[in-house]
Amino acid sequence: MGLRNKLANIGSKVLRNPVFIFTYQFLGTVFCISLVTVILRFFEPYLAIQYIALLYLLPVMASTALWGLPPGILAAFLSFLFFNYFFIQPYNTLLVYHTEDLITLIIFLIVAMVMSQLIGRAREGKRLARLREREATCMYQLISALAGLKAETAVAQVLANQTLNTFHFSRVETHIKAWMDEPSILLRAPEDVKTDETATSVIPMATARNTEGEIYLWYKQKTLSIEENRLLKAFCDQGALTIERIHLLKIENKAHILEESDRMKTALLNSVSHEFRSPLAAIKASVSSLRVGAIDWDSTARTELLTTVEEESDSLILLVSNLLDISRIEAGALNPQIKWNSISEIIMSVATKMRNRIQDHPIILNLPESLPLVPTDFVMMEQVFTNLISNSVKYAAADTQIMISGKKLEDALFVRVENQSPHVPEEHLEHIFDKFFRITQSDKVTGTGLGLSICKGIIETHGGKIWAENMPKGFSFCFTLPLALNGALPDTPKDS
Repeated sequence: MGLRNKLANIGSKVLRNPVFIFTYQFLGTVFCISLVTVILRFFEPYLAIQYIALLYLLPVMASTALWGLPPGILAAFLSFLFFNYFFIQPYNTLLVYHTEDLITLIIFLIVAMVMSQLIGRAREGKRLARLREREATCMYQLISALAGLKAETAVAQVLANQTLNTFHFSRVETHIKAWMDEPSILLRAPEDVKTDETATSVIPMATARNTEGEIYLWYKQKTLSIEENRLLKAFCDQGALTIERIHLLKIENKAHILEESDRMKTALLNSVSHEFRSPLAAIKASVSSLRVGAIDWDSTARTELLTTVEEESDSLILLVSNLLDISRIEAGALNPQIKWNSISEIIMSVATKMRNRIQDHPIILNLPESLPLVPTDFVMMEQVFTNLISNSVKYAAADTQIMISGKKLEDALFVRVENQSPHVPEEHLEHIFDKFFRITQSDKVTGTGLGLSICKGIIETHGGKIWAENMPKGFSFCFTLPLALNGALPDTPKDS
C-alpha cells in the first residue's frame, strides 16, 4: 500500500508538471494533423483541393477546443505546411508554382489562424466564466458562514475550514492578533494535524484601518495561480472585515453600557440627593428646635417634633435599604433565608412599622384563616410589602383604603395589594418594575424609582412572579409565591 501511494503521488506530480503538459499537447497536435493527413492522402483521388483545405480545418478546431490557443495556432501552422507539402503541386516540396495555389495557401493560413484565435478566446472565456462562478460560490459560502458570528474564535475556525476545503491545502492556520484586553487566537484545520515545517505562504488579514491577523498555508505546489491568489486575498479581506465588525460591535456595546451606566448614575444621584435632603432638613430643623429649649418638654409640639425625627429617620433607613438591596440584586448576591412564615404576620408587622405613614390610608385585610404558611424570607417580604404600600400611599388620594387580599392556588399563594390611585397607561405596565422608571414627574411625586424594581428582584428570587394591573376603581400590584419548600408543602391551618 505504501509503494502504491508513492507511485500515485509521483504520477500526480508528473501529470501536473508544465513541461509534461506542453509535451503532451504538442504531441497530440502533431498526431491529429498526421492522422488527418494520412486519411486525406487515402481519399485524395476523390476530393477536390478546396475540400481538402476545409477538412484540414477540423484538427485546428479540435486542437484549439481541447488544449487551448497555443496548440490551436500550432495546428494551424502544421496544417498549412502539410497541405502545401502533400497536396499542392509540386508535391513533396514547399515550393508553389501556380498563383492560384499560393492564394489558396494564404487564405487557408489566414482562416486557420483566425479560427484558432476565435475558438481559443471562446474557450478561455468559458474557463474564466467557470472560475468566476466558482469564486462567487466560494465567497457566498464564506460570507454566509461568517454572517451571524459574534466571536473571534468562531471566525478563525470557519475561515480555516473554508480555506482548507476550497483550496485543498494540506494545512491551514488562522491567527488573530490580540485586541484590547483579549488574547490572541490561533486555530488550525485539520485540528489534529501538526507539523514543524515552515508555512509555505503567509497572507495578512487587513482592513483599511489595521491588520487583524494572518493566515498560514501549507501546500505542495511552489506557486499559486492568479485566480487562487485573488480568491485567497478575498477570503482574507472578508475574514478581516468580519473580525473588525465584531470589534466595532463590542466597542459599541461597551459604549452603550457606559452611556447607560452614566445615565443611571446621574438619575440615581439626582434622585438620592433629593431624597436625602428632604428628611435630613426635617430632622435638622426638629433637632435644632428641641436643642434651643424654646419648646416645653411636655408639650404637644415636642411630641410632634420627635415623631418627625422618627418618621424621617425611617425614610432614610428605607432609602439606604433600597440602595443596598438593588446592589445585591444586580450582583446576584441576594440570598434569602427561607423559612415557613405567615403572610398575615408579615403584613401586620409592616403596618405597625408604617402606622404614622398610613394614617390617611387604612389597610383592609382580606386573608382567609385557612391560608397556608409560605416559605419566605421574613425581612425581605417585609421590604416588598413596605415598598408596595409606600407606592400606594404616594399615588392614591388621601382618605382612601389600601386592600390586601390573598388566596391559595394549586401550588402557589396569590397576593393582591390594591389602592385607589389613577390608572397607569397600558404601554407603561410592563415597564413599571424597571429601575428609575417614573410615570409621574419627579417634582410631583418623590422617590428613587427603585422600590418596585426591588420588589421584582425579591419576588423572583423566591421563585415567584409579580405584575401590575388596572382595576375598575384603582390600581393593584399582584404577585405569586411558591408554596413548596424542598418539595414539601406546609400544613394548612384549620378554620377556628
